[in-house]
Amino acid sequence: MKIAQTCLATGVAVALLTGTAACTSGGDEPAVRAVRTTAAAACENGTYTWSRVDKRDVLTGVAEKQELGEGGGALTHEPAPLHTPRVAVTFEEGPRVDPEATLRALGARVGEEVGDDSAFADVRRPAPKLDAGGTSVDGAGTFVEYAWVRQVSADFRYTCGDGRRAAGRATSWIVDGSGVLECTEALGNAREGEPALAAARLSCDPDAPATGTGRT
Repeated sequence: MKIAQTCLATGVAVALLTGTAACTSGGDEPAVRAVRTTAAAACENGTYTWSRVDKRDVLTGVAEKQELGEGGGALTHEPAPLHTPRVAVTFEEGPRVDPEATLRALGARVGEEVGDDSAFADVRRPAPKLDAGGTSVDGAGTFVEYAWVRQVSADFRYTCGDGRRAAGRATSWIVDGSGVLECTEALGNAREGEPALAAARLSCDPDAPATGTGRT
């Protein structure tokens, strides 16, 4: 069975039938030099220390299951929203540091996956649309379309050059994607928390093989 899939946006990662597991690192991380601070914040030449860095794939929308006969066809059930990702920095104490500089520092902490994605630090970045459109399959079955993002969040402490300290939490996402699963097909080695498995459990029959509880 072939699945024709269109991307949600430039640079989107498309996941079909499987997702990726969450990655979490605990404990304080070594201080990282701030990328940039604003004069308005009057808190320059400081360093960030990160903790509770959490990176995971989050299901953002899932459609109702759709049954198609021989030859397949277009998937017309649009995903219903489950989670709206956002780019934000919240401050708990101390002076307000430039949010975009904070997010760039988080991007540097996360590493290569952010790369040149300037949207990662854009606090005005809109949430990805759920209506991927143009998805079709060429075989019979019971299909579910879903959408997800790889979300990144972390707590931070920022020490200004003059010794003052700020603390808060930053969040953004690296990629967004979509996928299609077939309820009567097992998802192989899908692990708890993966978007495909979560979508199957929401939209397929409870004992369907894709949920991990039915017979393969």
